[in-house]
Amino acid sequence: MPIADKLVLQRQHHLKWRALDRLELVLMIICGVLCFGFSLSVTFDIVTRTIGHPWLWLQEVTSTLFIYAIFIGAAAATRRNDHLYLAAISESLRGTPRMIVEIFVRLVVLAVALCLIWFGYINYLRGFGSFRLPSGTPIASLYAIIPLSAILIALFTIEQLVNGIRNGFDHPEPEEELIIPPVELSLDRRRQP
Repeated sequence: MPIADKLVLQRQHHLKWRALDRLELVLMIICGVLCFGFSLSVTFDIVTRTIGHPWLWLQEVTSTLFIYAIFIGAAAATRRNDHLYLAAISESLRGTPRMIVEIFVRLVVLAVALCLIWFGYINYLRGFGSFRLPSGTPIASLYAIIPLSAILIALFTIEQLVNGIRNGFDHPEPEEELIIPPVELSLDRRRQP
C-alpha cells in the first residue's frame, strides 16, 4: 500500500472531491515534517542550554514550527473531519435532522474560517511593525499562516457542504476487514523429550 493511500483518509469520501486528495496528502506530509522539526529544535534547545552554550535562535524556530503545525494541522483535520466538527451529535441523527445539524455545523466552521481570513490578514499586515529577537524578522512571518490556513479550512468546508447537500451526509462507512492469520495445527501431538 503506497504512503499516499495511508495518509489520505478514505472515511467519508462521499463528502470529498478527488481533486483535493493531493492537497490533503501534501498537508499531511507538511504536518509530519513540521512536528518532526519542532521536536528536533526543542531537543537541540535543551541540549545547547544544558551544555551552557544556548542557541537563542532555536526559540524562534521552535515557535514558528509549532504555530505553522497548528494551523496546517487544523486545515488538514478539517478535510478529514477530525477537527472543528461535532461528530457525536450529528452521527446519532438520521435523515432531515442530521442534514440540518451537518449544514449548521459547517456554516459555523465557514464563518470562523472567514473571520480568520479577515482578521488574520489584518494581523499579518500589522506584524510588519514588530520584530522577533534575535533575528529581527518581522513577526508577520508568524501571522502569515493564519489566513492561508483559514482559506484551506473554508475550501474544505465548502467542499463538504456541496457534496453533503448533493450526496447526503449519512453514508455508512464500509467496515474494515479483520484478517486473522491461519493457525497451523500439528497432527503429531506426541511429546518429544
